[in-house]
Amino acid sequence: MSITAGMVKELRERTGSGMMECKKALVESNGDMELAVENMRKSGLAKADKKSGRIAAEGIIGVKVSDNQNAVAIVDINCETDFVAKAADFINFVNNVTTALLNADIETEDQLLAMKLADGLTVDEARRGLIAKLGENITVRRFAKYQTADGGTACYLHGNKIGVIVELAKADSELGKDVAMHIAASKPSYISEDQVPSETIEKEKEIFMAQASESGKPAEIINKMIAGRISKFFAEITLLGQPFIKDDKISVGKLVASKDNRIIRFNRFEVGEGIEKKEENFAEEVMAQVRGN
Repeated sequence: MSITAGMVKELRERTGSGMMECKKALVESNGDMELAVENMRKSGLAKADKKSGRIAAEGIIGVKVSDNQNAVAIVDINCETDFVAKAADFINFVNNVTTALLNADIETEDQLLAMKLADGLTVDEARRGLIAKLGENITVRRFAKYQTADGGTACYLHGNKIGVIVELAKADSELGKDVAMHIAASKPSYISEDQVPSETIEKEKEIFMAQASESGKPAEIINKMIAGRISKFFAEITLLGQPFIKDDKISVGKLVASKDNRIIRFNRFEVGEGIEKKEENFAEEVMAQVRGN
């Protein structure tokens, strides 16, 4: 059976694969479109499994807030290179997953991978298809979603690489965005002092005590020095204690209080954080390819 340009075009639209790959699949299936689609899906799954062990430390963050500000979602999706992270297909995949997550009721990674996208494919099916098309390992690393009945939510995205979501006691889009932007820049570990684990505080006190003791000052002076250092420590690691990035004369805590609001929780994702990247030697990589390794 002759393979027409129209058949190749149809298969490309259905699978998103390259022209030559589609033509080859149609030749192998003797023009059977459905068999070609099935074979290409199987091939895609095989490619995805083969690449699953490769480190994916690049990618982008997706964030989205509902129109009524009652829900917000964030997802961290990784690939191997920044080149693929900028590809339209990869960006569309992240946007589709984020949108579906905003409207879904899921809690686990398995539920996320099984979640249906607008085109009817599950997240994992779409992910594997994208691996086959783009030639890199792609992972849905983590996600978070906040839903509130009485409060409000907000989000901020910095260059696709840092994303923040925030839940407020009361809806306030301007305050929410300002707080999310601050979190993106200042990277607080906790909302307030009472959330800092006691063991963390004691460890810092021990360090400060050892440093202060070397000064040779009286014990009461040392205790005051330690109290001051602990206060500074809280101001550095807590959201409410940090100077607001738009006006460092006030803290985030004072800003939020002036709006008669309260921060319930937040989440900050940054692409690649916590992933041990493989150090590549370009010259060795080229020589390995030359040797056929």
